[in-house]
Amino acid sequence: MSQEPETIVNDEMRPEYDFSGGVRGRYFEAYKQSTNIIVLEPDVAEVFPDSAAVNEALRLLTKIAKSTAA
Repeated sequence: MSQEPETIVNDEMRPEYDFSGGVRGRYFEAYKQSTNIIVLEPDVAEVFPDSAAVNEALRLLTKIAKSTAA
């Protein structure tokens, strides 16, 4: 006869998890706007001065990829 080991359930929070200074919903508005943050490598970031330049390059690349795939 095999015995299953007892599972110990501990619902207590550890002392190092201190959320007393937390703010509920602090990032809710930013999350609601569906902002996608993408971090570029430094060498790539040198080429693109801002997000508009990155978007323009990606749109052009997408257009080229679609035209050559057909």
